[in-house]
Amino acid sequence: QVHVVESGGGLVQPGGSLRLSCTASGSIFSLNVMGWYRQGPGKQRELVAQISSLGSMNYADSVKGRFTISRDNAKNTVYLQMNSLKPEDTAVYYCNIKMPSSEVWGQGTLVTVSS
Repeated sequence: QVHVVESGGGLVQPGGSLRLSCTASGSIFSLNVMGWYRQGPGKQRELVAQISSLGSMNYADSVKGRFTISRDNAKNTVYLQMNSLKPEDTAVYYCNIKMPSSEVWGQGTLVTVSS
């Protein structure tokens, strides 16, 4: 069984920065994709960014140039550095791990961008 713990959400002013972290523990297959999704008020959950265990990345168009995803395979941890935050980035951010035969979601961490 795999568990994930997210941290780093909070309240930030427009133009500010936050860094989210997600650490996984348990039976983690070495080949996996770790990523972040978000769900804003009244919106569907959407992919923000993801990174494979081999280092390939992809981002939602809305965050390209502002957000950076990275991972530390030794720590089973994925990070999301969010810069130049906008009010429309306000959402619950969920960590996600995809493995060949399973998928795990975190409990979510709230990011609020407001003045």
